[in-house]
Amino acid sequence: MDYAQGYRDGFAAGMASSIQMPTVPGVPAVEVAAPKKRKVSAYSRAYGRAYKALRRKHTLKSGKLRKGYTHKRLVKLAHAQAKRGRKK
Repeated sequence: MDYAQGYRDGFAAGMASSIQMPTVPGVPAVEVAAPKKRKVSAYSRAYGRAYKALRRKHTLKSGKLRKGYTHKRLVKLAHAQAKRGRKK
């Protein structure tokens, strides 16, 4: 088990215990539904892949972005690339 999986498991257990309401004698318990997971759209996945690729391409060894590249510019380029990649 890696660190991230252990963290998610522990976090989920903590959330589950905090959601449970204490029981009061003589009062029926109320069921709490788990929050519904959202479906990640195909565009969102394409955008994420494009952004990560551009970020890797334009990052220096020190971790800084190349001259002339900002987060704002990378976002704009990633949206354009994701849009182009999804056209049929």
